[in-house]
Amino acid sequence: METATSRHPRRFDLPKDDLGRSLAVSDYFGQYTFGVKEIKNAIPRSDYDRFLELTNSGKALEKDLADKIAKAVRNWAIEMGITHFCHWFQPMTGLTAEKHDAFMSFADDGTAVEKFSGSQLIQSEPDASSFPSGGMRTTFEARGYTAWDPTSPMFMMVTPNGRTLCIPAVFISYHGHALDEKTPLLRSVEALNTQATQLLHILGDTNVKRVIATLGCEQEYFLIDRAYTSLRPDIMLSGRTLLGAKPSKGQELEDHYFGAIP
Repeated sequence: METATSRHPRRFDLPKDDLGRSLAVSDYFGQYTFGVKEIKNAIPRSDYDRFLELTNSGKALEKDLADKIAKAVRNWAIEMGITHFCHWFQPMTGLTAEKHDAFMSFADDGTAVEKFSGSQLIQSEPDASSFPSGGMRTTFEARGYTAWDPTSPMFMMVTPNGRTLCIPAVFISYHGHALDEKTPLLRSVEALNTQATQLLHILGDTNVKRVIATLGCEQEYFLIDRAYTSLRPDIMLSGRTLLGAKPSKGQELEDHYFGAIP
């Protein structure tokens, strides 16, 4: 309690231009990410159209196209001062995980060169032996695979040890079982797309090619000060709010939304 009540307000300065004027949010929003917009600007239009067609249809990315995207990603990363990359995923541990590699490789004569191939972008192979991906199994079946998820933008992670390119990925077992939190989500989105598209075609809207499920930014969530969580056994034990007091204003009337904040 003392820790929470004795904190000082955090302050930060908004980014400014060379003349000292504050920048608009749109000027710096996503400046540390590499997504569809950056891919569009970095590769030929025909390749970009092919990339959209393959990703929207759920087909595998062709090697030549993956190499072109990887080259564009590598050039952007070097410009940003990034030295390492990783496949960033959410295993069934409640945490995030990464497998880090360096952009540096060695030529035949032993000189160091920056290298990042399409195969490195698309797939990596972290260990999955500690995950429940099967019972009795041979050693090679204990491996796990991460695969790039192009529906999420790559981003730069800055730490005291340097800068790392994080590639959003899914994590599956040797036999294709989901070992992360994202794979079931993507599979459910694809199942919903298939069924919803068929339904719309039956209803006569045959021009629909794909149905995309989204989670609006208006969805509510509540933040609790970390210093207060130790006082809440329900949050400590279950990670959820199970106990609470009646709110000062209910939702019986519209003034709940338009009244003054108490």
